[in-house]
Amino acid sequence: MIDTKTKKEIKEPRITLVGAGPGDAELITIKGIKALKTADVVLYDALVNEELLEFAPEHATKVYVGKRSGDHSHSQESINKLMIDYALNYGHVVRLKGGDSFVFGRGYEELDHAASYSIPAEVIPGISSSIGVPGLQQIPVTHRGLSESFWVVTGTTMDGQVSGDLYDAAKTKATVVVLMGLRKLAEIVKIYQGEGKNRLPVAVIQSGSTDNEKVAIGVIDTIVELVEEKKIKSPALIVIGDVVSLHPQFQPIREFYDIVAEE
Repeated sequence: MIDTKTKKEIKEPRITLVGAGPGDAELITIKGIKALKTADVVLYDALVNEELLEFAPEHATKVYVGKRSGDHSHSQESINKLMIDYALNYGHVVRLKGGDSFVFGRGYEELDHAASYSIPAEVIPGISSSIGVPGLQQIPVTHRGLSESFWVVTGTTMDGQVSGDLYDAAKTKATVVVLMGLRKLAEIVKIYQGEGKNRLPVAVIQSGSTDNEKVAIGVIDTIVELVEEKKIKSPALIVIGDVVSLHPQFQPIREFYDIVAEE
């Protein structure tokens, strides 16, 4: 469509929610890259690898909108408004989000907001850190004989409390992956200790898939001390369950407890 007064092409508004993966730029999907190459505007979060912005055209407007623990440069409401305003005025908006848009990414809220303005929207899934990051550390979230299911739980609720789902999860044999839970690690440990799972294997992984990655491998009783020792910071995820025993660093821990049991 051409505006006859300004001779400027008016592009049809559309929005694409793209999951950028856990951090390594190469872990985005090919379809996600194709979306970036046709973007007129990219709205990107703090956990997105900025190397991905190079796939967007030179003319595309790139807007940082924050959204990480302790850094909310924009509220969700303001992001929703920006997304609509840019789509109506520029055309194709790529909303680039770390991990997967629908795993604690508030993607559906943005999808719903686009629909309220009758703007077409598409979802391109990304590799969720909840599965991808443990996998990169050779920790499967399910494994025959060890875990038949896995839970992905937020560590901190909207009111700043530890998630009530963790109390239920701790009663199961499932692998539990906790996102946004590092600040609640001591409370999570107490929940599992209350279930008598003091020696259950645990991994805490900071900045998985990036150059800043750090890993602490231990058990419920030792993990807080290990995280402090290794100076692990957010963003980090917690993996709790017998599958963590498959990590190469867990073997010395297993041997230690075997010796203690024999004494």
